[in-house]
Amino acid sequence: MTSRTFTRLPNLINVLLLLSLVFSGNILQSVTSLGINYGQVGNNLYVQVSSPSSLAVLAESYPPSAGSFKPEVSSVMQQLLQFLEATRSPFWINAYPYFAYKDNPDKIPIDYVLFNRNVGMTDPNTKLHYDNMMYAQVDAFRVAETGWPSKGDAGEVGASPANAATYNRNLMMRQFAGEGTPARRNSRLDVYIFALFNEDMKPGPTSEKNYGIFRPDGSLAYNLGFSTMSTTTANSESVTYSSYATKVQINVYYMVCFVHNDYKFVIITSSLFSVLTGSE
Repeated sequence: MTSRTFTRLPNLINVLLLLSLVFSGNILQSVTSLGINYGQVGNNLYVQVSSPSSLAVLAESYPPSAGSFKPEVSSVMQQLLQFLEATRSPFWINAYPYFAYKDNPDKIPIDYVLFNRNVGMTDPNTKLHYDNMMYAQVDAFRVAETGWPSKGDAGEVGASPANAATYNRNLMMRQFAGEGTPARRNSRLDVYIFALFNEDMKPGPTSEKNYGIFRPDGSLAYNLGFSTMSTTTANSESVTYSSYATKVQINVYYMVCFVHNDYKFVIITSSLFSVLTGSE
């Protein structure tokens, strides 16, 4: 399968304008009074703004048909869903099969979480068959972001460049082919891959710092298989930013948009990393 690949990297001015908009002190307290679904990033590129929920809001997530909100958040989630329905906005969830696999590597087959060939599972209530964990996790939701770390600490099983490349590449190929989930076979997912860059300044375990396709210095952490995603291209942009912000740590907004058969697959992130050429 071939695809046209376009990379749109905003200049420093657009980055700072976007950050000032998103993180300004004028953010409204009430979500119902906000009602903003789209932002603009240079060159008239419109991006849907995500305010995702965690899978932790669910009391049950297995099998998919048993999904339900926890009692303590049920009333709040009901109000949120009413607002989203009134504004014709999606309810988004962040789905990370990596965490489920990391906690139970002996019970969950690695191929089931990486979209590789496997026997899968069948929902006993709907009789729908799932050949990957992500589709099982999100059949009741719209996906805001997902990803896989390329590096982790000793106890973080499965965090490797090979697994990160396999997970993201297989997900992209399925969506380029127009695949839906078992419960929504005719509806492709709106998927946002986290992340474009590793976040070397982010606190926490090693895996949290290594979800990016690129390292902060512009070199590839792993290769998704797209020839235009070259280290040379990334390095040229890294030098440009460093010339404007030497010895500064900056929260940078980047986007890469793959286009295939009019379907856009977005890798989008707001990442904290050092722009100094000698990045740690």
